[in-house]
Amino acid sequence: MRQRNNRQRRREGAETKDRWLITYADLITLLLIFFVIMYAMSRLDIEKYEEVTASLQQTFKSGDSVLENGSGILGSADRFTHRNPPSEGELGTNQKGNNGKNAQGPDQNQGSDPTLGASPQGPLTERELAFRKQEEELLNLMKMIEAYIKDNGLEDQITVADLPKGISITLSDRFLFDVGKAQLKEGSAKTLAKLASLFGTLDTVISIEGHTDNLPIVHASKYKDNWELSGARALSVLRYFVDTEKLDPNGFQYAGYADTRPDADNSTEAGRQKNRRVEITVLRQLQQ
Repeated sequence: MRQRNNRQRRREGAETKDRWLITYADLITLLLIFFVIMYAMSRLDIEKYEEVTASLQQTFKSGDSVLENGSGILGSADRFTHRNPPSEGELGTNQKGNNGKNAQGPDQNQGSDPTLGASPQGPLTERELAFRKQEEELLNLMKMIEAYIKDNGLEDQITVADLPKGISITLSDRFLFDVGKAQLKEGSAKTLAKLASLFGTLDTVISIEGHTDNLPIVHASKYKDNWELSGARALSVLRYFVDTEKLDPNGFQYAGYADTRPDADNSTEAGRQKNRRVEITVLRQLQQ
C-alpha cells in the first residue's frame, strides 16, 4: 500500500514539473500566427510603387540641377550660383585661387549673351549691382598696385594679395619707419600718395593694422611696448591719408596688434623683419 502511494506521488510530481512546456508552446504558436499575419499584411503594391518611382525620376530629370549652376528642384538655390553676386567670402576665395590675376567678374563667365547675367527670377537688385561694381573696382585696384610695385622696383618692400576679406597691401617697416619709431619716412610719401589717389574713389572701408616682432622695446624708444608702437605706426599712416591727402576719415579704421599676429617665424631675423609691417586692407563691404 505504501509503495503504491509513493509511485503515485512521483507521477504527480513529474506531471507538475513539465506543465510550463504547455504555456511555452502556446506562446510560440501565438507568435508564429502573429508574424504570419504581419507578413500577409505587408504585401507590396506593385502599381503604387511604380507610380512613385516614375514620379521621382521625372522630377529629378526635369529639375534645374545645382551642379550645373541651376536653381535646384525647389528653385531656391540660384543665389549661390554665378547668376547672382557671390558672398564676400566666396568672392575673396575665388580670386585668391587665381592669385588676383585671372579673376573674372560674374558676367565674364556667361559668354557673349548679355541675358545670361541676369537672375532667372528677375533683374538684379541695387545691392547686387553694387557688389558687382565693387568687385570690379577691387580687381582694378589690385592690378594698378601690382603695376606700380613692379615699375618702381618695390617687390621687397610692398606686397599685395587678394584675401577673402579684401585687397591686402603689406608695407615693410623699413619702407615706412626708422627702428623703434612711428614717424613716416620722407621716402614713403610718394607711395602713400599713390595709394590715397586710388582709395579716394572707393565706396568701402579701409583697415590699417600695425604689427611688430616679439623683441621688447629698447629704452631709447619713447613707446612703452610693442602695443603702443604698432598702434602709433598704424595711426601715422591713417593720419597721412586723412590729414595730408584729405580723405574721408569715416572710411578708415586702424588697430595695433603688436606681435600677436605674426606672418613669419620670430626666431629668425628674416622672420622678425617680415613681421614688422603695416597692413592696409581694402575691405569687401559696402558703405551704408
